[in-house]
Amino acid sequence: MKPFDLQRADSLTHASQLCSERNAKPIGGGANLVDLLKLEVERPDRLVDINRLPIAGIERMDDGGLRIGALASNTAVAVDDDVRSQWPVLSRAILAGATQQLRNRATTGGNLCQRTRCYYFTNIDQPCNKRAPGSGCGAIDGVARLHAVLGTSDQCIATYPGDMAVALSALDAQVEIASANDRHRTVPVREFHRLPGDTPWKDNVLEQGEVITAVTLPKPVSGRQIYRKVRERSSYAFALVSVAAIIDMADGLITRADLAFGGLAHKPWHDPRIAEALIGKSPHEALFDKAADILLEDAQGYGENDFKIPLALRTLKAVLAEATGVQL
Repeated sequence: MKPFDLQRADSLTHASQLCSERNAKPIGGGANLVDLLKLEVERPDRLVDINRLPIAGIERMDDGGLRIGALASNTAVAVDDDVRSQWPVLSRAILAGATQQLRNRATTGGNLCQRTRCYYFTNIDQPCNKRAPGSGCGAIDGVARLHAVLGTSDQCIATYPGDMAVALSALDAQVEIASANDRHRTVPVREFHRLPGDTPWKDNVLEQGEVITAVTLPKPVSGRQIYRKVRERSSYAFALVSVAAIIDMADGLITRADLAFGGLAHKPWHDPRIAEALIGKSPHEALFDKAADILLEDAQGYGENDFKIPLALRTLKAVLAEATGVQL
């Protein structure tokens, strides 16, 4: 592990100022970052401990939504009474990820910023444009079982590994961000993560010196909330395919269809055309096939991960059938 300077921020402004310096990174729970430090994938000159900042609370907002502080642990969010009763897809997604010990340490902001578990990214002896720009993408012609089939580029086919952000995408949550010049902005979760394109090392839209302060959920909506995660084993494992869904019906027709997908792309995948195809329709298998066709129309496998395409189709159909009561 490369030596680094550790500074403890005593205010949000102080944290942003410290993080504004080149090659400085904030650290909360460190569930992902510490692993990457040990592997020398991350080699910051400075770590900024933000655990003294008052951004760990979970509180209802005047509009009926929920504000989750960036330092709220995954466990605290998953077991919160309001989350479990009003936004259960988020609780289920968090509980499907990691171990209890990791959830106790992992924070909401850190979870959003976690980096890929691509074998080539985490091995500094292998080529990886995300870790070492210009070195190539070893996964494209290599070991690609866990890799993306949507939104890839010739620079990177890594996947975003998290569960929580998939549920947040289905919920259309917002990310609150602060910076050293007291500038605050809010970014939809659906726009927070980036596709690789020509700059795969940019995982999200955060700029140097910016710090996530909270995630906000809109007021609760009616309907079934489902999180289904398909993985190679039922214990701690990353998703091959996951689906977060909020489906509502009235008079035999689908009236809401908020869907997001994990394990398929460099970011939680949301395609508004799927909802457009489902809303106002009576649920049946052919309609579910149409939704899957829309999801996967541009999907591309890389040999080892070709199976993800039919797996995603089956998983989406199973979730839609469960949510609407259709027998397949």
